[in-house]
Order: sequence, then C-alpha cells, then structure tokens
Amino acid sequence: MQNKYTGCGIVTENVGGLYSVSLDNDSDAPLSGKEISCSARGVLRHREERPKVGDRVKITYSDHSFSVIDGSAVPSENGADIYLTEICERKNVFIRPPVANLDYLFLVLSSRSPQTLPLVADKMISISEHNRVEPVIIVSKCDLDKKSADELYTIYKNAGFSTYAVSSEEGSGIAELSSDIEKMLSDGRIAAFAGASGVGKSTLMNKLFPHLGLQTYAVSRKTERGRHTTRAVTLYPVYGGFLADTPGFSMLDFERFDFFTKDELLDTFRDFKDYTDNCRYADCTHTKEEGCAVLEAVRQGKISASRHESYLDMYNVLKQKPAWKK
Repeated sequence: MQNKYTGCGIVTENVGGLYSVSLDNDSDAPLSGKEISCSARGVLRHREERPKVGDRVKITYSDHSFSVIDGSAVPSENGADIYLTEICERKNVFIRPPVANLDYLFLVLSSRSPQTLPLVADKMISISEHNRVEPVIIVSKCDLDKKSADELYTIYKNAGFSTYAVSSEEGSGIAELSSDIEKMLSDGRIAAFAGASGVGKSTLMNKLFPHLGLQTYAVSRKTERGRHTTRAVTLYPVYGGFLADTPGFSMLDFERFDFFTKDELLDTFRDFKDYTDNCRYADCTHTKEEGCAVLEAVRQGKISASRHESYLDMYNVLKQKPAWKK
C-alpha cells in the first residue's frame, strides 16, 4: 500500500499546464521544503479554476512521486503522481501580469527609449491600488534623459509613492533600491516587476540580482520598442520572499476588461484624497465642477496635471461603459 501525503506551497511557475510549487518546510512529509512539479486535478479544470503564479495551493502525492537518494527524497521531474488539488483564498489576482497575491508592484518607467507615457503608468498604478498592492515607482534609464527622468520622479514622488531613479548602465540608485527591496521582502512578501516592453526590467533585475541571469535584448532604434524578453511569470526566492519577472503588460483596456467601476476610480488616486473633502459639492466628480478642490490643487501644482489627465481619461471611459458590460 502506498503512503499518501499532503502539503502546501506557492506556485512559482506555470509552463504548459505543469506547475512548479515551492513547498512549505513545515512538516515531516518527504517533500516538505522541496521545489516540485505537478499538474492540476481534473476537478479544478472542470471548474475552470486556473492556478496562477503566486497562488497558495494544496497538493497531494504518494510514494510513487519521489525517489530516495542518499537519504533525501527527490521529486519526480515530470510531476508524476503529484497533484495540485486546491487553490487557497487569494488576496488579489491580476490579468496582466498574470500573478496572484502580490504585496508590492515595482513599476519600471523609462525616461527614454521608449519613454513611458504617464497614462500607461497611471492605469497600472490604479489597478494596483484597487487590488491592495503597494506600487513602487522606478524611473529607469536616467542617464539617457535626465530632464524626463526628473519629471517622472517628481510626479510620482509628490503623489505619495516610494519612487526611485536608477541607471542600470551607470549603476546609480541601484544600491539604495536593493537595500529597500530586501526590507520589503524579508517577511515572505511577494513582489513583481512590471513595465512596458523595453523599459529595462530584466536589465535592472540582473543588476539587482545577478544570480537570476535573466535574458535581455536591446531596444530597436527604429521603433524604440523592446522585445518581450520575459515569456511567462516566474517567481524567484529573494531575501526570504519572492520576486516575479513578468511579461510587458498590454491588457490595460478599461473598456474591454473589468478592472473596477467608475465609482471606485477615485480611491485609486491617493494624491487626490487630501482635497476631496473640501469640494463645494458632495457628489463632485472632480472633472469640471465649480468649487472643486481637486481642480484647484491641479491649478496650483499640488496635484500633477498629468495625473489628473489620466484620471479624466479613465473616468470618461468608465462613465460611458454600458452597465451590461460591467
């Protein structure tokens, strides 16, 4: 008779329906603390429940699932007889990057080649805020365009975000960022790097974590667009937590996808909150009303004009979205 075992862990990779799971080291079970491969049980597939990288999951396995070499259990490479049976409750889940249970999102914005558009950054920030993920802003390639880098840094620093200016080429800002990431992840938190293709995510991560050896490509001089060097989300153990490299995000279409509603938009702009209670009208939309404290703060430079423009763009899309699409 074969012995049956159970375990819990975190999904670190998904390749073709074969999941890599880092098991907790909290029991005497043979594979406790190991990195294993497994497939999802049919019941999950029938329910259309798809595990994502970052998910806490439960697995089952038997004596057929491993061999013992020099007194240590070695899991089967192809996940034979190891099954992912349950997805634990999620803190959050993202469409793109496709990852769950994030605590921090390190959003890389490029000052040049390609220059990051504030609207693209602000959409990702709002999605993060709505999902209770703390955005951390990293302005990259500061050596290429100091003026643009300073403008991006000022916008997001003044908006209340932890903001860093770095140059992977010159090495500036890397030490401070690395030290702060260590503090953020030291208690088992999960963070992801994200940003548009070509902004320098993988290059920056190689500077911060050389042992990861991530693949990079140069940005095209003609299109100023990068190739997607990251094909799938992978979690790496770093500083007692996990760090994800993600594909460049592109699914930020607020009309096609239900990230949140118009009524929830305001709560995703933390830099507006000091002013909203001072508006003349209780139902102020902060778009064009007379006596709007937010608009006055924009006029006085207390709120970045680009941040308010992003708010207007998202507000108008969500306002026009038919109720049946929500």
